[in-house]
Amino acid sequence: MRIELATAPGTPERPNEDWASVALPGSGQGGTLVVLDGVTPPAGDYGCVHGVPWFTARLGGALVELSGSRRNMTLAEVLSEAIRRTADAHRDTCDLSHVRTPQATVVMARWGGRAEPVEHLVLSDSTLLLESPDGEVRAVLDDRIDQLPRESLRTHASADALRNTEGGFFTAAADPGVAVRAVTGSTPRGEVRAVAALTDGAARWVEMFAEGSWAECLGLLRKEGPQGLIDRVRALENSAQERGSVIRWKLHDDAAAVFAEL
Repeated sequence: MRIELATAPGTPERPNEDWASVALPGSGQGGTLVVLDGVTPPAGDYGCVHGVPWFTARLGGALVELSGSRRNMTLAEVLSEAIRRTADAHRDTCDLSHVRTPQATVVMARWGGRAEPVEHLVLSDSTLLLESPDGEVRAVLDDRIDQLPRESLRTHASADALRNTEGGFFTAAADPGVAVRAVTGSTPRGEVRAVAALTDGAARWVEMFAEGSWAECLGLLRKEGPQGLIDRVRALENSAQERGSVIRWKLHDDAAAVFAEL
């Protein structure tokens, strides 16, 4: 089994709000991976005394612990319980009802022995890739935010009106009930050779710069590793800036990627 991960902040001046981790059982069979992309709030009060990195570390730590040790729980149940634990950790100090309370996108994958399936969960706009033994790559996406009219996300207020609400998009924040909104599924272990998880900062290689397909992206991860992918994205961002091209949202985004060859 080969596992590699990397994460990098968008700029050195700001803390990295992405979070990534992998856990392997002592038996040597199976594993679990978790990748989170913290949602950067606009300047101003958002009801919480903690920063987004605090939230992603608490939520990510709970997700790894529960998904690795509680195999009787589905990944949706794991996410629900991890959100509840994280909310309880700052319920007495913060306004968790605030629409911009710390939140994150979530990608999870879990696998066991050869007879057990590879489970997955995706919530919001990060990406999970599943590669079959013949090299075919399937991208598991929660594309609800991409289905919304672009003008509906043009301002913070308009985006807030669609955040964690029916007809909008969903992130892991303070409500454990959001776990049922995640995209979940399982694939027989024999049909999965490798898995990869990317925050949207790393997925820019495909989604923003169109440098290749998801299959080519996974091939790049196998050849150059997650740091190689992030380095390529940074080079593309810098080149676009030099040409005067406009990059939507921000020039550099936090980026995280995990590659696991099972």
